[in-house]
Parts: sequence; structure tokens; C-alpha cells
Amino acid sequence: MWKLTCRALCRGMRSDLNVHARRPSLSITAVCAIAATALAVAMGIGRFAFTPLLPLMVRDGSLAQSAGAWLAASNYLGYLAGALAASRLGLSLSMLMRASLAGIAVATAAMGAFDGLAAWIILRFVAGVLSACALVATSAWALQHLTRAASANLSGIVYAGVGLGIALTGLFCVAAAQPGVPAGQLWLELGVVAALAVACSSPFMGRPLEISALARSTSHPDVTRGPHTGVVVCYGVLGFGYILPATFLPALAREVVDDPQLFGLAWPVFGVAAALSTIATARLFGRGNRLRVWAVAHLLMAAGVTLPSLWLAPVTIAIAALLVGSTFMVVTMIGMQEARARAPGNPTALLGLTTAAFAIGQLAGPVVSGTLELLPIGHSIALGYALQLAAFALALSAAYLWRHSHCSSSH
Repeated sequence: MWKLTCRALCRGMRSDLNVHARRPSLSITAVCAIAATALAVAMGIGRFAFTPLLPLMVRDGSLAQSAGAWLAASNYLGYLAGALAASRLGLSLSMLMRASLAGIAVATAAMGAFDGLAAWIILRFVAGVLSACALVATSAWALQHLTRAASANLSGIVYAGVGLGIALTGLFCVAAAQPGVPAGQLWLELGVVAALAVACSSPFMGRPLEISALARSTSHPDVTRGPHTGVVVCYGVLGFGYILPATFLPALAREVVDDPQLFGLAWPVFGVAAALSTIATARLFGRGNRLRVWAVAHLLMAAGVTLPSLWLAPVTIAIAALLVGSTFMVVTMIGMQEARARAPGNPTALLGLTTAAFAIGQLAGPVVSGTLELLPIGHSIALGYALQLAAFALALSAAYLWRHSHCSSSH
């Protein structure tokens, strides 16, 4: 009997060793790299590749400028649907990440494989759904690991993936947008890039986290008490405030710069600013009051949103790209952290709710702008008024956040 028991234990130990050999643990560096790659694909390609590719689709004659609004609106609606559905799908975070990112690669490549407005509207809707699911799942997965490893200050590296994805996609479009190269080919190539990135990172997403003894002893739950309605609304204001400059910056740059290679750089500048700002904010203010940092970011964004409406020139476009680009991902990072702190037990639902608020805000932006354009004041003036209204909303939300900053814990 004793011999049989020993043999069984040995077999069990060998089995456990084999399991761990097959699924080694992840270092916190690997977690940051995987999450940043996931966000670069989900947002830099799935969500925002359309911005630099829209002018090329119009140039090719495959899409009218007015029809671009339908594709954008379809993507925004998909983003809202995905944000609402992310916490209700019943999938593990790693499985939701894999499925969403793989779907984004397929939907991106399909934009180049299919022709016709109807097909593109459907594909942009699908990309919006999957991008929101990927953002919610990746945020929950990464912040969970960072908190357990007492490394919340590394969240800036994770969210820098969005800006890096935007910058690289923008630079790719500027470099590849030769007269004889159709936009459809660029969609296909970006789909392949996304697929390769997903294939390289997916096998590691389900692995357990490697936690040092020091991290175990210093890790404390980051909990913020208080109602979350106001924070969710302020996150929605971010969507409203950022979407107009994010949509129209390349077009505004085109009005004041003749060289397409030069005005095409407005979007990569936006992405670089987004990437660097998240890293700097997490490093410099990682233990500061989140809501106060959020309030300052909204004020800076308000300044960037207002500037082109008052004076349209290359320098104001550059400053606007820097201010809006450097703050929109900072607020995204802080908003996700705050949502997790207010629902530490199961943050996915609140992360989905805040993302849905953002989606509603970004839907409201084009609606307000389009409504103002119905007035007999011209496109430029209507857009200027819409930008100023967005800046006013950002300033109001900044005042609210600062006033309620005592409810946010330092971390």
C-alpha cells in the first residue's frame, strides 16, 4: 500500500511539474508587453486606423467624404455595444482578449478584401464591438496583475500601447500612401500586422503571474469608496471632448498645410504624445490623487480643443495634437484605474459601464457638430462652435473632479 501511495504521489508531482513546464508563469514585464501589444492592436489598428485611411479611401474614389461619417458612426455604435456586452459574455479575461483581438485582425483585413459601403459599415461596427471588448478585458487583466504584483506604477507602459499603435499606424499610412497604392491594400497589410501581433502574444495570455515575495508583502488592494455615477459621467465627457479633434485634426491640418506628407503627421504626433504622456504620468504622479490628475488633464484637453477654433494655423494644429493626444490616454488610464478601485471585487462590469459612457460621449460629438452645421453659418464656424462646446464640457467636468477629489485614494 505504501509503495502504491508513493508511486501515485510521484506521478502526481511529475504531472504537476509537466503542467507548470507547459504553462510557465509570466513576469510583470511580460504582462506589460502583452497588454500594450493588445491595446496597440485593439485601438491603434481596430479603432483608429480609419482616421489616416479615410482620406486615402476618398482619394481613391472608393468612398465619398460624406459616407465616411456613416462608417465612423457605425464604429461608434459598435464600440457602445461592445462596452455593454463585455461583462455579460461569460468568457474569461484571457479568452475575451484572444477572441476580440483575432476578430479585429480579420475585420481589418476584410476592409481591404470587400468593396461597398454596406459591407464597410458592417465591418466597422464589428471592429467597434471587438475594440471595446478588447479594451475592457485587457484593462481588467492587466490592472489585476499589476495590483497583485504591487506594480500599479507600470500601468503607464500598458496604456502607452494605444498611443504607440496610433503612431505606428499613422506613420505606416504616411509612408505607404503612394499614388499607386490603393487604401484597400493598406487595410489588408494592417490586418496581417494585427494577426501577427495577436499570434505572438495570445499563447501567453492565460499563464499565471509570477509574484515575488516582496510584492506579496507590499501588495495592498486599491479601494476607493463613494458613488461612481459622477466619475462615469466625466468619463463620458472625455469621449465627447476628444472625438471632434481626433476626427477632424487631419482634415484641419490639410486646410493649412499643402504637403500631404506634412499634414499626415498630425495623427502620428497625436499617438506619440499619447504614448509618452501615460508613461510620464504613471511615473511622476503614480501615487498622487487620481481625480486631481484627471481634472488637470481635462483642463489641458479643453485648451487643446479650443485653440484651433480660435486660430487655425500649423502651430495651433501641432499644439492641439500634443495637448489632446497627451491627455486623452492619461484620462483613459486613470478612468480605468478609478473604476477598478471602486469595484475591486469584480471590476469588469464597471469598466464596461465607463467605456459605454465614453462611447455615448463620442457618439454625441458628431451629432452636435452635424446639428450645428444645419445652421446657415458654414462648416468651419459650426465646427468651431462644437469644439468650444466640448471644451466647456471638459472644463465643467474638471471642476467636478477637483471638488470630489477627496473621495479618491492615493495609490
